[in-house]
Amino acid sequence: MSESTELSPQHVSGVERAAILLLSLGEDDAAVVMRGLGPKEVQKVGIAMAAMPHVSRETVQTVLSDFVNIAQGQTALGVNSDSYIRNVIIKAVGEEKAKGILDLILLGASTKGLDTLKWMDPRAVADVIRLEHPQIIAIVLAYLEADQAAEVLSLLPERLRPDVLMRIATLEGINPVALQELNDIMEKQFSGKTAVKSSGIGGIKTTANILNFLDSAMESQIMEHIHETDSEMASSIQDLMFVFENLLEVDDRGIQSLLREVSQDVLLVALKGSDDAMKEKFFKNMSRRAAEMLRDDLDAKGPVRLSDVEVAQKEILAIARRMADAGEISLSAGSEQYV
Repeated sequence: MSESTELSPQHVSGVERAAILLLSLGEDDAAVVMRGLGPKEVQKVGIAMAAMPHVSRETVQTVLSDFVNIAQGQTALGVNSDSYIRNVIIKAVGEEKAKGILDLILLGASTKGLDTLKWMDPRAVADVIRLEHPQIIAIVLAYLEADQAAEVLSLLPERLRPDVLMRIATLEGINPVALQELNDIMEKQFSGKTAVKSSGIGGIKTTANILNFLDSAMESQIMEHIHETDSEMASSIQDLMFVFENLLEVDDRGIQSLLREVSQDVLLVALKGSDDAMKEKFFKNMSRRAAEMLRDDLDAKGPVRLSDVEVAQKEILAIARRMADAGEISLSAGSEQYV
């Protein structure tokens, strides 16, 4: 592999850092780490490991310095990466789940009850629940991660979407017995059995999070319907929705942390559709050289479709919300503070 295809320290994303770390650990240790990840994280890291290009010694040393207490000195990126990745994921999540992950379809047949849905492809989840009562659909979507729930919602019949979201908004938690009964139904459907933890799922914030992951046209359509039905609820949801412009309220340290996780290609497209204030927000939190290069790229880039800009901006927002949930940055939307 040529030098130009090497992954340099300056272009390593957060997911790629995790992949390099896991490739640097032994299979057993990497599996222990991966057991602590959720379905989405296992998929993302697994894909990054499989797509990892040649990594220079400098890059490995730079990445491992951040994890010196965990993996100091372990820089053996295995030659037989396919076998390594397969063994690590099987040890981390079990052979049945690994089959789906390795095929990029997160269906864990050995996962039980409602948790099974978190390992499923959104289209498969939609097929499972589309004929259920809207209240059941609302509970299931509230149980999923917001981005997965948004994908599932977009695959449901259009007439169902506002009703389901309004039910999620008014959901203030589920009685443990009722949640267990729903879990039992899912167990029978997937031939498993387990006890599920009670969970305070649903509510206005969950609804806002799901809407944040929908494309703008669908989001506007649903919000219009909710506003016609319950304007107070619509206003409460809108107050909690975090949009790209809200990044102006994030402090400089937060933007700097965010920039380390966002690829330059995605940032370029996202800023192409932004005003000068937003561009300057990012420019001032980059090195002078990086800011100049990004300015030049923006000037040189031709017209970009609005839909592409929205996708890029939502990808950045998804990273920002994940970092906020992990306590790495603080986001604010309206009067609501996310910590």
